[in-house]
Order: sequence, then structure tokens, then C-alpha cells
Amino acid sequence: MPISLAHNNYGKSQIRLLKLRRQPDRHDIKDLTLDIRFEGDFESCYLYGDNTRILPTDTIKNTAYAFAKLYSIEHIEEFGRTLAEHFLTDNPQISKVRVKIAENVWNRVPYGAKPHASTFMAAGGQQRTATITATREGVSIQAGIENLDLMRTAGAGFENYIHDPFTTLPEMEERVLTTTAKVEWTYSQNDIPFGAYWHGACEALIQTFIEHESKSAQHTLYAMGNAVLERYEEISEISIAMPAKHCVLVDLSPFGLDNNNEVFVPAEEPYATIEATVRREEGEEADELM
Repeated sequence: MPISLAHNNYGKSQIRLLKLRRQPDRHDIKDLTLDIRFEGDFESCYLYGDNTRILPTDTIKNTAYAFAKLYSIEHIEEFGRTLAEHFLTDNPQISKVRVKIAENVWNRVPYGAKPHASTFMAAGGQQRTATITATREGVSIQAGIENLDLMRTAGAGFENYIHDPFTTLPEMEERVLTTTAKVEWTYSQNDIPFGAYWHGACEALIQTFIEHESKSAQHTLYAMGNAVLERYEEISEISIAMPAKHCVLVDLSPFGLDNNNEVFVPAEEPYATIEATVRREEGEEADELM
């Protein structure tokens, strides 16, 4: 039976990069981790050990550092596109470049009546993300946020679900809803103010989580995705992974105490996995839904 190389890619992962921009009145920082992958005509390398079409991964890393010096990183989406287009331009053997960037978010430390100009603290574990996929036919840009920690202690319930012989979960009209969300959305246009849109999309996600009368994590996830699409026509779809982390009510009856939804045990594992993609409908189908 014939054997063939079905698929391949290569690149450099976990490229750590901190850029400091020194301005007269303050310092600005960008703390990034890049993953850069190539697809293309590399079969001879795998089959015959022919490296004449391979750009070394060390060169990929060095290019990222050099471009951080040469170009602005105000918007990670634009920085990723610049890198991807460079690799395609100079390497005809490469057919597709994917650049994924995760930005660690840092806030200025409050100092007196205003934020300090050159001292920062991490904004939890939140990361701003961008994934740029470029071919010679075009560029696709996705943006998002990871490690978005959210908790709600009112306005969230979970009732009227299936009960079978193995169901022990009590129905709750009011529960603690906790999640660490990962969100990624796709732009239908590539020339937009990425920073403003990212902040606006995050605002819509968080505001909806706060305000939505939640019947389940699925119910709130859809509302969050819908809110982002309604705010920005230039976003064509949004994918949300929103695990529901359980907070278990502690049984205090052995101690002669009541527990009126006050004392819980946060359980990191196992957790409920809730994921969905909300997409903007187009054409006649969209008209029928309106």
C-alpha cells in the first residue's frame, strides 16, 4: 500500500518578546508570545532530507525581534500581518503563514492621583490574542481574549433539566456562575481600528455577562456572542469557550448551621465545557430570519 506525507507544517513557538516604548512622559510596554507556522512545498525535506527550501526556525525568531524594532506594535493584528506578508514575499516555497500572538495585559500601578508612568502590574491572567492567516490570495484576521475570569452571584440559575437515575445536581433558581472564558472573533474587513474594536468587543462581552438574566451558561454564552455581532458589523462570527466552574454548597447541617446560599467550595475540576460559535447570517437566509 502506498505511503505519502499527508500534511505538514513547521515554525517557531513560544517566541517571547517585550517591547518598551520610551516616551517623554511615560513608558508603554507590549508583552507578547508569538507562534509562527509555515505551510508549503517542504515535502523534499521530510522525504529526502533536502533543506534547501527550509527557512530556519531561528531565523523566524530573529525576524520577529527585528520587526519589533522596525515596526510599531500598537496593534498586534497589524504586527502579525506585517510578519506574515514578509515571509510570503521572500519565500516562494511558502503557501500559507499563520501568526498567532498572545499579549499579556499590564495595567499601570495607581500612584497618587494618577497611574504611574513606568510601573505596571499584571491584569490577572488576561491575554489579548490575534491570529493572522495569510496566503497569496488574501489575509484573514481573528482577534480575541483568553483567561477572562468572570463571576456572577445573582441573576443566574439552572433549572428544568433532565433528571435520570444518576442525576444528583439540585436545581437552583439562584447560583454562583463562574467561568474563565476564551473568545475569538473573525473580522470581515482588515482595515479597521483594531484596538478600539477589541476593547469594545470585550466591553460588550462583560456587560452582557453582567446584565443577562441567565437560565444556563449556554443561554448567556449566546447572548454574549450576539451582543458583539450586534455592536460591530465588521465582525462576521465569534467563538466562545465558557467553562462553567462549579461552586458547591457546603453542607453545614452536621454543625447545626443553615447554609442559605452563603458558603461554597469552588471546584476547579471537573468543570462543564460549554462552547459555541455565533455567526452572522448573510443574503436571503438572513432576510428570512428578520
